[in-house]
Amino acid sequence: MNKALVAYFSVSGVTAKVAKKLAKEIGAELFEIEPKIPYTNEDINWRNSKSRSSIEMNDKNCRPEIRYNVENMNQYNIVFIGFPIWWYREPSIIDTFIEAYDFSKKRIIPFATSGGSPIGDICKNIKYLASEAKVMEGKLFTEDVSEKILADWASEWL
Repeated sequence: MNKALVAYFSVSGVTAKVAKKLAKEIGAELFEIEPKIPYTNEDINWRNSKSRSSIEMNDKNCRPEIRYNVENMNQYNIVFIGFPIWWYREPSIIDTFIEAYDFSKKRIIPFATSGGSPIGDICKNIKYLASEAKVMEGKLFTEDVSEKILADWASEWL
């Protein structure tokens, strides 16, 4: 039997809303990927090249610290990972999360929210970081996505 986790990172609340709907619809555990140092609105100002997020996203080796760990990651064989698109890819904190666990023999299904950016090479990036995992094609959702659409999409892997 498959046991699923929905792990997500959200600053504005949009990705959190989608992740909570998804977890509820598929009966999965929910885990918020919280940064050790929370992001402020100034931190995520993509128009400011000196903002925290701009600096992090310009450094592919940046790994912001995470406040809490997933208890017993071994119990999950399917991990949905949600995040906003930052600079056409996953935020650096998602890279921190992926590198923190052994995803061998697990399926990772990314999902994202965006104010207009495409999902890009996210699956390729995640596959590089979790080379022993089976990384499925990611999907971009809007904040108002219906529970039914999320459940139908996720049912392919459950």
